[in-house]
Amino acid sequence: MKYIVKIFVVTFLLLVCTYNSTFAEQKIVVLDMTYVLNQSKAGKGAQDFLKKSLSNNQKKFKEIEDNLKKEEGDLLGKRTVLSKEEYQKKADVLRKKVIDYQSQRRVALDKIATQRTESRKILIDKLDPILSDYIKENDISLVIDKKHMLGGKPEHDITKIIIEKLNKELPSLNLK
Repeated sequence: MKYIVKIFVVTFLLLVCTYNSTFAEQKIVVLDMTYVLNQSKAGKGAQDFLKKSLSNNQKKFKEIEDNLKKEEGDLLGKRTVLSKEEYQKKADVLRKKVIDYQSQRRVALDKIATQRTESRKILIDKLDPILSDYIKENDISLVIDKKHMLGGKPEHDITKIIIEKLNKELPSLNLK
């Protein structure tokens, strides 16, 4: 019986020692993907371009909307002066303009959303091989996104290193 207990204790100690040493060799790092996508040169350039496009579209559509409201006010003011048929024709023309305005606005916003999605995809596609190479070079076992982490040492954060490599690889996105 003593022999079995000794074997059990020795086996247990060997397993515990082996178990601890395997985890000690693993290297876990943190990467803030949101920061990488927003603060890299290409990411900043894409964001600036998209914000500028959105702002220009909003100004343009605001002017069109103001003109349509003015036309509506004028038409309502002339309601008593115009014949019923003439008023109906002008109201129909105004409705068509409003429908055209709404469709143009929807198309412009969809285009910006599509450009945003495409630029994000391009950035992630360029980031993937850079990250893979860095993982192989530094023998990293696991990369965790910073938003899914509760805490850790700052020296395990590789965000700035990856941004530098991404800036060298992809200085800008050519959005049009």
